[in-house]
Amino acid sequence: MLNELESLSGNIGRLIQISERHNQARQALQEQLEQLRADYANVQAELAQVREERDTLQSERDSLSAKIDDAQVRLNAILEKLPRAKSAQHAESDNQLDLLDADSREAQEAELHGEHHQGEKA
Repeated sequence: MLNELESLSGNIGRLIQISERHNQARQALQEQLEQLRADYANVQAELAQVREERDTLQSERDSLSAKIDDAQVRLNAILEKLPRAKSAQHAESDNQLDLLDADSREAQEAELHGEHHQGEKA
């Protein structure tokens, strides 16, 4: 009977040790689970922020694209208003002469306006 009690006592001691190891393992797993949940929450917050930044960038991209399209339409309208040249060299020399004439006309007009304004001030 004493042997049975000693054997039973030994078995109970081993069960207690096994139970303690299982409790420690369970506790470690719970801590790990809590850490993973915290990490998950942080990743979710970062994901929301990245999505918001993405949406902002998409909005900016769309706005810039619309501005580019608008500028292209304006540029095409301006190009359509420009006179068509019959030959490239002839057109280039004519355009340069037109620019020179326009510059000299603007200078003359500026001088006339300048004299006119000076006469008014006197």
